[in-house]
Amino acid sequence: MAKEHRLLARPQFQFVFDRGRKFFSRNFVVFALPRESGTWRLGLTVTRKTGSAPKRNRVKRVIREFFRLHQHEFDAPVDVVVVPKRKLDPAAVGLDMVTEELLPIMRRVSRQAVADGDGA
Repeated sequence: MAKEHRLLARPQFQFVFDRGRKFFSRNFVVFALPRESGTWRLGLTVTRKTGSAPKRNRVKRVIREFFRLHQHEFDAPVDVVVVPKRKLDPAAVGLDMVTEELLPIMRRVSRQAVADGDGA
């Protein structure tokens, strides 16, 4: 994923957590914060409660792959942080499951970001 599509520093994550809007699915919480300009940016927060390092890395890899495959649908300038819930089973995480849960949320986030941008 290109650097312009990533949240990198802790203050960026904290800003999205503090001011962003929360969206919930069965296994994920998505924080989204529209920006003035630019492109979408993704941040992932996968805690140790999710599992061992290989399990956490797999979860992050699958989520990044979802965003890579669907990036053409997210043209709104929005910062997004995806947080897996505690009950998430890392062995069950697959591209199909992530797509089923995150695609409707991301479409809603994109629509709202575009609508907010029109009103400003």
